[in-house]
Amino acid sequence: MKSIQEIQKEILKELKTRADKVSDISFAIIQVGENPISALYVKKKEEMAERLGIKCKKFILDEKIDETELIVNIKEINSDTDVSGVIVQLPLPRHIDTRRVLDSIDPDKDIDGLNSENLGKLFTGQKSFYPATPLAVTRLIEELGINVSGKRVVVVGGSNLVGKPLSMLLLNEGATVTTCNSKTRNLKEITQKADILVVAIGRPNFITSEMVKEGSIVIDVGINRADGKVVGDVRKDVSQKAGFLTPVPGGVGPLTIMFLMKNVLDAGLRV
Repeated sequence: MKSIQEIQKEILKELKTRADKVSDISFAIIQVGENPISALYVKKKEEMAERLGIKCKKFILDEKIDETELIVNIKEINSDTDVSGVIVQLPLPRHIDTRRVLDSIDPDKDIDGLNSENLGKLFTGQKSFYPATPLAVTRLIEELGINVSGKRVVVVGGSNLVGKPLSMLLLNEGATVTTCNSKTRNLKEITQKADILVVAIGRPNFITSEMVKEGSIVIDVGINRADGKVVGDVRKDVSQKAGFLTPVPGGVGPLTIMFLMKNVLDAGLRV
């Protein structure tokens, strides 16, 4: 079985090969306010873009910006023919309707795959931009040599960013998918039956060894801070029971940024 580092290296090589064949592809990131965590994610995206020779235009807007004004800014960027893709960095301030903002992004430039039109295409099995983390997870499973058809997959976490779209992607590939959340009763009984367990619930060290099936594939999407350290949603000692466990940090996170760049390249080739 390949290591996560080998998989990351292979995918990065693929992206670099594609990026070297095209020129003048750029995307825009809109960040509202100076949230330090958002700023860190934006920086990682900028760094990956630079490695691939992709141009990134960053717009930092005032945290108190009016929702209507923000949408006007997005529509101006939509109309910029030099920009292939548009990202609105989440989360947005509480006074802004996130769904309305995401739906103002041109679906053909929605490289995060979070516009309602693109999410609808995902749910109906049509080609579209899909969110990067679900793409990263499904490719990771593929690289591990696993065909999900007929496999029992449990996804813990039902967000629009990860849990819901990932569940649909896996269903479209023939997996038997159970999606759980923080209110799911008897969660341990469900996770213990999973051939593949994906956790994206945002709770540090939430999944323990007793919740995991012997030899299963466990993919930890969570990134949390606990006792001054970055930890996932899965305890590290789960690796002693699972057949494979992604590390945190350094696991799904870098893959997610790579697949965001894949969406950027796909968008650039559409123009």
